[in-house]
Amino acid sequence: MATFLYKLGRLAFRRRHFVALIWVALLTLAGVGAASAPPAGNSSFSIPGTEAQKAFDLLEQRFPGASADGATARVVFKAPAGETMTDAGNKATVEKTVDELADGSEVASVADPYTGNAVSEDGTIAYASVKYDVSGMELEESTKDALEDAAQQARDAGLTVEIGGDALQAVPETGATEVIGIAVAAVVLVITFGSLVSAGLPLLTALIGVGIGVSSITALASALELGSTTSILAMMIGLAVGIDYALFIVSRYRAELAEGREREEAAGRAVGTAGSAVVFAGLTVVIALVGLAVVNIPMLTKMGIAAAGTVAIAVLIALTMIPALLGYAGRRVKPAGAKGKRLGGSRKGEPKPDRPAGQPKANLGTRWASFVVRRPLAVLLLGVIGLGAAAVPAASLELGLPDDGSQPTSTTQRRAYDLLSEGFGPGFNGPLMVVVDAKGSDAPKDAFTDVEQRIKGLDGVVAVAPPAPNKGGDTATITVVPDSKPSSVQTEDLVHAIRDAGGDVEAKTGAETLVTGATAMNIDVSQKLNDALVPYLVLVVGLAFLLLIVVFRSILVPLKAALGFLLSVMAALGAVVAVFQWGWLSGLMGVEETGPVMSMMPIFMVGVVFGLAMDYEVFLVTRMREAYVHGEKPNQAVVTGFKHGARVVTAAAVIMMAVFAGFIGSSESMVKMIGFGLAIAVFFDAFVVRMAIVPAVLALLGKKAWWLPKWLDRALPNVDVEGEGLRTAAERGTGPDEDRELVRT
Repeated sequence: MATFLYKLGRLAFRRRHFVALIWVALLTLAGVGAASAPPAGNSSFSIPGTEAQKAFDLLEQRFPGASADGATARVVFKAPAGETMTDAGNKATVEKTVDELADGSEVASVADPYTGNAVSEDGTIAYASVKYDVSGMELEESTKDALEDAAQQARDAGLTVEIGGDALQAVPETGATEVIGIAVAAVVLVITFGSLVSAGLPLLTALIGVGIGVSSITALASALELGSTTSILAMMIGLAVGIDYALFIVSRYRAELAEGREREEAAGRAVGTAGSAVVFAGLTVVIALVGLAVVNIPMLTKMGIAAAGTVAIAVLIALTMIPALLGYAGRRVKPAGAKGKRLGGSRKGEPKPDRPAGQPKANLGTRWASFVVRRPLAVLLLGVIGLGAAAVPAASLELGLPDDGSQPTSTTQRRAYDLLSEGFGPGFNGPLMVVVDAKGSDAPKDAFTDVEQRIKGLDGVVAVAPPAPNKGGDTATITVVPDSKPSSVQTEDLVHAIRDAGGDVEAKTGAETLVTGATAMNIDVSQKLNDALVPYLVLVVGLAFLLLIVVFRSILVPLKAALGFLLSVMAALGAVVAVFQWGWLSGLMGVEETGPVMSMMPIFMVGVVFGLAMDYEVFLVTRMREAYVHGEKPNQAVVTGFKHGARVVTAAAVIMMAVFAGFIGSSESMVKMIGFGLAIAVFFDAFVVRMAIVPAVLALLGKKAWWLPKWLDRALPNVDVEGEGLRTAAERGTGPDEDRELVRT
């Protein structure tokens, strides 16, 4: 592989005009496609194999034309102090608002509060339910404007009016902190390279790669039903890995220049060595993201594949466009150790006044690695105990999906949620829809009544609506209002209790009872994700483990990499629980409402963090492997790996943390949580696991770290990540025969 990538790097360097033209053309094509694509439609949230989805599909079949997936809105009214909603003036205002809402072209139905028993017991709060023919993402702007105008007219009449539901669903915003994250990355790159040109290359290529990826997602959003969160996730991961991969190659290019090589040769060798690490690091990220398909949640699968596509683009750009741009930059990219004049650099090789000429000062990475190999056990124990302590909150992990109750208090959806809780109880925001399929029953009406009575006898139920049968009389819906909020454990217990009671009814009457609705769907999603976590972990870690065996030609190094990842991801989950569930530092993170952690977070964090963690593992340990293969002793190889890789890996981790942290400012709670979780996970993995635990374990293992059974060594392909095939016989100090033998081994 190293030889192929070496040739690719040299070709891109020589044919830089052609390479640059191809990437600019792809960016233009993707941009035109995004600009001309129709708006994204409904991002369908189907969960195959769950009871809630089965009930939803049954509703569409047995209640045709009911627009089961149509948008909904609850217009909540609150009377001024000292008045009630039944006062003549307030009642007239509400009825006028209902009439205006019913005139909309996309409105399926509007329920009057006074005929639908939608006034609170104290008479201060009422609500009107609006049902639309299309989903929230497909509603025309004129329909949303009409909804807001009707509410504003009621406000002008003296009422407090807020709107809940998904009719006003908005595209999440990431805020200015995303730009701050990129600015931090730029500063880190300048400090790392000591050159504005060298620092600009990774940023430029990362932005081009993300531009192509996100534009392609936007162009395909309507056809593939991709939600807005998909493009945000692709941007988040694409920026992080795009900068990192380019950083690795530019850094190696400068190191090759420092050894006196010509620029084209240096570009080829940089792509042949660091590029090999980039390819395998990218493969682990792609495996982790595409592996999300095993969960069998279409939305999650689409998010994973889209992000994986952006990562693949980042890898290709790093391998081709970076050497092309290095060709354009010429002498403006300085060798390692040399800085541009504007940044106070001196000529390379000029002796420093504080040490003798020809005796370079050990960098921080070298000093740290030397310390670790002298005290490996102490460093290992300290790192493991520290991560274990951070992981303790993960034992209290509660899973759920965000609803209007997790929205910022500045939104009308959140204020409507609070008003409904105040007037009708917390469970009113998450009613359960019970579907009774009595097609196989001899007495459907008796079955409907039986289910209704059994539900009324359960704990935690505030209200049960009478059964509402379809035209055929073989299916009915029953609305159940819990006494607890939608995301609570009590509501989850009630859903299970209703399903258990339905099993008894089916045994008695032959009628099947199903529970659906947003709350039940969330509960089923959480359970499905929990059930899929272990198989997903086995699949992703297993495939990456095999890949790393090929890369490192070792059993213990990949095993150590996987165990270290588990430590970092558990510690990161603990931090997420502490902030978003317990409320620690919630004000600093902009978390206005604590609650269960998003159901997708554990499995998503496992996938993404594993891929990103392997970036640092591959880049750092391949330099150690390279030094070991070239004849250094195991402990010295660890120090050499840190000498060449620690600075770059540190910069890459800080950049990735800055990019992810930039998304903490998002208005979408899911994006905010993902941004924080990934940022803290990168911190734990890069600075505790890869920088401390990894060298400590390698120092303790010594030569055993690189052990591989002979039969497996013969069976594995030699991908030559270390670039041994690029070294000449003179560089190795061997003759031609010995040279061939060394390459083979």
